[in-house]
Amino acid sequence: MDYDEKIKNRIKRIEGQLRGILRMMEENKDCKDVITQLSAARTAIDRTIGVVVSSNLVACVRNADEKGESTEELVKEAVELLVKSR
Repeated sequence: MDYDEKIKNRIKRIEGQLRGILRMMEENKDCKDVITQLSAARTAIDRTIGVVVSSNLVACVRNADEKGESTEELVKEAVELLVKSR
């Protein structure tokens, strides 16, 4: 699968968030603020997982459809990936 710039930029933003969280910890910032930022980073990661799985699913379904193959198994796999990521 080709990962477009939008997905890569999401990861770069998450990387920046994590660096910021580490800085907050090194500066002994309040626990509530650190947890808030960790939660935001987790949400960003979860959303990125969803984008990657859905983009890949679309590409795989198109490919299978062109070959006349069943797409049911692909959808099951995608759902399993999403469930496993939680």
